[in-house]
Amino acid sequence: MKMNKFLKIAAAGIALVTIISGCGSNTTTRVKSDSAAAGKEVRKVKVAFDQGGKPIGYIDEDGNPTGYEIEVLKLVDQALPEYEFEYVPTSSEDLLIGVQQGKYQVGVKNAWFTEERKKNFIFPKEFLGLSGVGLLLKKENKDIKDLSDFAKADLSLAPIAASNAQYTIVDEYNQANPDNKVKLEAGDAFSVDVAQWVNEGRVDGGIYIGAAYEKQVLAKDGPYHNLVNDVVYNEFAVIKTWPLFNKKEQEFADAYDQAIKKIKEEKKTNELMVKFYNHDLFNLLDTVKR
Repeated sequence: MKMNKFLKIAAAGIALVTIISGCGSNTTTRVKSDSAAAGKEVRKVKVAFDQGGKPIGYIDEDGNPTGYEIEVLKLVDQALPEYEFEYVPTSSEDLLIGVQQGKYQVGVKNAWFTEERKKNFIFPKEFLGLSGVGLLLKKENKDIKDLSDFAKADLSLAPIAASNAQYTIVDEYNQANPDNKVKLEAGDAFSVDVAQWVNEGRVDGGIYIGAAYEKQVLAKDGPYHNLVNDVVYNEFAVIKTWPLFNKKEQEFADAYDQAIKKIKEEKKTNELMVKFYNHDLFNLLDTVKR
């Protein structure tokens, strides 16, 4: 009888400890199901991404976040048992504001480095990917290969918001070439529908991302495939892309650096770039200037 009583008391004590432990848990952390993290507390972080950036970051037909940058970050997540990534689809504008204010811990949007952005975000040591950038033009302007040609021909460029890194690229060219400037207009919106503007003749050309041209114009199911015989894309540079971390997330950025460095050494980023961009821009890394 005494033994039964003792067992009942012990069981009650264990249950009480379990309840107390559960009440003391923090809603921002939980135990990751991955066996590598079993028994460890995990910090859940919000990763914002531009959901309109196919194939860089987007929502697939099943409602899942994917794209080159998202799939690379999924590998980073797997390599960091102390973190769990929650992917939040949003707009470029909300991403920049949200990361800066701490609504999101990090954001990805095919982001390029600028000195202005460095004031508001942590740029890690290791870049995330590479982006081809060029000019989208009408077929009759196919001989316009770069910004110098564009300026010499006195063509009109689609407006770009001053906060957009694409604006910085053109502005830097203008500063370096004061006698042959591109007519650069700061737009009210973060970006405009460049393909539609060029097609309608509202402008002669616009800055365009190579991966977007592949998926939006060349792909048969792309939203602008109907323009495939009317427009051309002439790439003039390859640029590194970066995740943007909130200013208080240095520890998280350092953890990212350790993980992504190994992932790139294993050529996993190369494989994902071929999958989503149809070619491997890492082969051009030696030519990248920024």
